[in-house]
Amino acid sequence: MPTALSGRIEHNIALIQKVFDGCDDLTVIPWQYGPEMASVAVSVYFDTLVLDKSRNHFKQLMQDLVAHEIGPGTEVTAGMIRDHLTRHAATRDSAFLIEQAEDLVRNLMEGCLVVLVDGWNRAVGFHAGRIETRQVSEPLTEPVVQGPRESTVENLRKNIGMIRKRLQHPNFKLAYRKTGGYSKTMMAYGYLDGVVDPNVLAEFKKRLSLLPEGDILETSYIEDCLEDSGMSPFPQFRYTERTDVAAAALLNGKIIVLVEGTGSILICPGLFFELLQSSEDYYQRTLFANAIRWMRIAAFLIALMLPSLYIAVSTFHPELIPTVLLLAIIDTREGIPFPAFAEAVLMTFTFELLREAGIRLPRPVGSAVSIVGALVVGEAAINAGIASPIMVVVTALTGIASFSLPQYNFAIALRLVQLPLMILAALLGGFGLMIGYLLLWIHLVNLKSLGVPYMMPLAPWVPGQIRDTFYRKPLKSLAEKRKMPSGPKPQPK
Repeated sequence: MPTALSGRIEHNIALIQKVFDGCDDLTVIPWQYGPEMASVAVSVYFDTLVLDKSRNHFKQLMQDLVAHEIGPGTEVTAGMIRDHLTRHAATRDSAFLIEQAEDLVRNLMEGCLVVLVDGWNRAVGFHAGRIETRQVSEPLTEPVVQGPRESTVENLRKNIGMIRKRLQHPNFKLAYRKTGGYSKTMMAYGYLDGVVDPNVLAEFKKRLSLLPEGDILETSYIEDCLEDSGMSPFPQFRYTERTDVAAAALLNGKIIVLVEGTGSILICPGLFFELLQSSEDYYQRTLFANAIRWMRIAAFLIALMLPSLYIAVSTFHPELIPTVLLLAIIDTREGIPFPAFAEAVLMTFTFELLREAGIRLPRPVGSAVSIVGALVVGEAAINAGIASPIMVVVTALTGIASFSLPQYNFAIALRLVQLPLMILAALLGGFGLMIGYLLLWIHLVNLKSLGVPYMMPLAPWVPGQIRDTFYRKPLKSLAEKRKMPSGPKPQPK
């Protein structure tokens, strides 16, 4: 049962101090006002949440009740304040009434300043939170040569405002939801009504309703609860920190999820070919954009197949290698104590360690460690006779190809798939690779994201949507295919 506030101010203060016992950043400021300064009121707020203390909210309340400049407040009575706020009269700051103790506690934790008046079983709250956040800057994980350079920040409302500025249409719908646990994090999801598939939206809301009552600190927590196959290495959703990418996804019928405290936007559903696309594909001329997209598809194939293909050909099918190249490979592998499989696993593992070290180290030294480390380790491995030069080249090409993929979580998936393919190539050669690729294709074809086939529009075949997968048609052609929903029709008076 909700607990109503008491009419005695000391009872309400005792309740607040009991709930926030041990919270030294809780600030309680008493006020005296009225005839002979006999009336009492208090302002309660968290000093760490209300950073803008240049305004005195209680004195502003009294200013609305008297005609002269703020003085000692001897003309203001508690009855005047109660009547003024009960009628929801306007104040210099947006104020709202609080009747329940649970609401008072929640508003304090959300950064509100609460004023309690003795003799009144209500409180008045002000939205006074002034939490410092990171300023809008260029996106760090999705840089572009041409296009907008506006990145999301860790403020939910600011991120939504930047997206709304790009989609100034009433059909852009947005819903808020507060999660459970200790964090009580605010999240929001948005979609473009009339563009989003109603079945996908219904499935999304159904899964979101099953979200466990736990702490949500980042959008990846929600991804884990929404995805169809949690054991699949392939991501079923996309991430972005660019507001233009989020707006484009909404125009394509996607649903976006935002969480307070993180700049990552979750885009769902996420399909296979969308993970190979970049926002800059639509900011360049058609010919150049298609060339870059084909290069990216080739990089995907190299990152997936090159190590296992080298193991299979060099171990089981040397007759497929041209004679001159085969002699060069045999010459470089002379004296290597490991088979091609062990050599590939060792070099791939070392490369992944260097890549992870470059990410985790501080930025000024991270790039230097990853570059210098790769050169030093590669050269030392060749001189020590642990690895052959051709294997160093294969490992380097595989790593560079994975770097060219726009989505980081998609590149991680390829790193996980490489090892099973290398094992099959070492055991069965080309036949093992055929089995591995077939199993991988079966998995991708059966995988779904919010009920949408992962390989769509290739499987199932949807000819009308091929225009933006392997190649990108001119933007004029894409704009003609997209139907922008019209706004609500005005009702006759």
